Amino acid sequence: MFAASQNTPNSGWAAKAVAFFKDRLKEKDAHTWVPSLNDVPLHYLKPNSLVKFRCFIQDMFDPEFYMGTYEAVDPSTKAKVLRCGKYKDVTECGVSTTLEPSTMTAERHTFYCVPIPGESPWVKEISSSGQARVVPSTSYAPTRQKRSYEEDDDDMDTDTQPQKQREPHTGMSELSEPHGNGDCKRREKEAPSSQAASASHLDLNFPLPGEKGPSCLLKVYEEWDGFKLNEAVEVFGILSVSPALSALADEDASSSLLDPAGGMETAEEQRVHSPPASLVPRLHMLHAKPLPHNNPLLPAAGLEDNNSAFLSSTLREMAAVRAELLAYFTHVLLGDALAAEYLILHLVSNVYTRRDVLPLGKFTLNLSGCPAVASFTERFYQIIQQLVPSSYYLGMTLQNMNQMRLVPKKDYVANRLLSGALQLATNTSLFLDESQLEQGQLDTTGVRNVTALGNLISWQKVDYDFSYHQMEFPCNINVLIASEGRSLLPSDCQIHLQSQVAPPDLEAYLGGIQVHPQASQLNKFRMYLSVARQLDYSIADEVTKSVEDDFVDMRKDDPQSISAEDLHRMLVVARLLSLSLGQTSLSRDSWLRAKHVEMLRRSRMEQNKCVNGNEP
Repeated sequence: MFAASQNTPNSGWAAKAVAFFKDRLKEKDAHTWVPSLNDVPLHYLKPNSLVKFRCFIQDMFDPEFYMGTYEAVDPSTKAKVLRCGKYKDVTECGVSTTLEPSTMTAERHTFYCVPIPGESPWVKEISSSGQARVVPSTSYAPTRQKRSYEEDDDDMDTDTQPQKQREPHTGMSELSEPHGNGDCKRREKEAPSSQAASASHLDLNFPLPGEKGPSCLLKVYEEWDGFKLNEAVEVFGILSVSPALSALADEDASSSLLDPAGGMETAEEQRVHSPPASLVPRLHMLHAKPLPHNNPLLPAAGLEDNNSAFLSSTLREMAAVRAELLAYFTHVLLGDALAAEYLILHLVSNVYTRRDVLPLGKFTLNLSGCPAVASFTERFYQIIQQLVPSSYYLGMTLQNMNQMRLVPKKDYVANRLLSGALQLATNTSLFLDESQLEQGQLDTTGVRNVTALGNLISWQKVDYDFSYHQMEFPCNINVLIASEGRSLLPSDCQIHLQSQVAPPDLEAYLGGIQVHPQASQLNKFRMYLSVARQLDYSIADEVTKSVEDDFVDMRKDDPQSISAEDLHRMLVVARLLSLSLGQTSLSRDSWLRAKHVEMLRRSRMEQNKCVNGNEP
């Protein structure tokens, strides 16, 4: 397209190229044609090919200039050739070729992207099935591997806990040719192990400790203002893994690169912003779309089309699926149906808007009364993890509170944002295990971390540390607090667990629950929870009037019996109850049911307060 545009001034070839890819990707199942960085080991992918990446924008670097178009002159023939520098990192000119001074520079932005933090194993497994078949090329893979592991080792940076590069998917052997693929399988095993050894010297800056997966530098050429930090996106772009990118620190090699501003960076910044391309590839964006969710069982476009057949059939089944999920959670919570009811409401909650600083729709749940068995909360989290697309378990031990970096911090030396465990994507389920609390003293970091958790719960925001000031970043994270007594942290609702069964072996009981549902049943639960979160909701005027009248009547007999805060909670419960039943507006029946479950919960809390004086 660029070559064809040379005889046509202002042809707009770049816009046509982007439009071409956008149109092709709209075709049925087109997204499955494109190999994914999430699923395919990097050494299987051909350089300069079209790939996709389901990712999270962890950092945004300064803008950079590159050679948009340039003239290359062959000194032997004096022939001039106009070349395109867009979607590339390195110039296409030989050792003896010279560049004309008529180079046209352009601007592009670079985002540092990582896999979505805490993405559940079932999401990765389902997403990788049915993807593009990729066969490794024997012509270039060994050369790239040798360079990346032997020469790029010294360019690493080790600021914090080292992370390993993503291991290949266990099913990747199926991507090889059916015959004569022994060497391919061997390379699949050998190359990533060497790659992991090299990556151990590089801090990939993942928000969550122990995460694995590819990271990349995303090059954005247009509409970069439309992207936000901490946004989950799916990117389609041109993969660049040129070994020359690893030589940025080498003055001899830097003259051939398309980033003339590279020399202005400090050595520390250069190491962070120009890591070896064999470990952190460059992805030149052609098209990207924000991800309203990362549940592969739902349509990728979300639920914008309310008349879609998918949404209609799902809404019809939601009440039945809810009943099955309620029975499952009741079994998980030792026979406590009321706690199971509130767990469902929590899992479908979502911040749908903000009024001034108040986030509306959040429903942080404190499940107190958890058995004092170390494995209960961990097993409970694993069950939650099987159902939600993204989650993170944070054991609130004294060591974690005093040593972990929960809040991201700006590193001015390397000019990057050091990630923290609270740098999470929208609708991530954060499981706080307060049963891990122990006696001891919180230091300055510990106090700061507990404060950050409190602000996240109350205001759905995290104040990032920029040394000289704090910068507020809004978020939308579902927080579930498991504790023995009342949580030290704030919550929107507390429900005390009342066990109705007493299994002789709690560990075996919970283990049996975890493996009990069939895959098809789990998939129904997963779809149900994701759809309920995305539904629109409204309250008719007549229902609003009915709610107001009810509130007045409840306060008539005893003004102290219900406060404005109680009314707000009942309205939130009514909203979540309606959505959990697949209803997009509040009915009188749902309002009465919400009042009833709230009355049962408050009655239980009062009884527990009488029995245990230290409980609220």
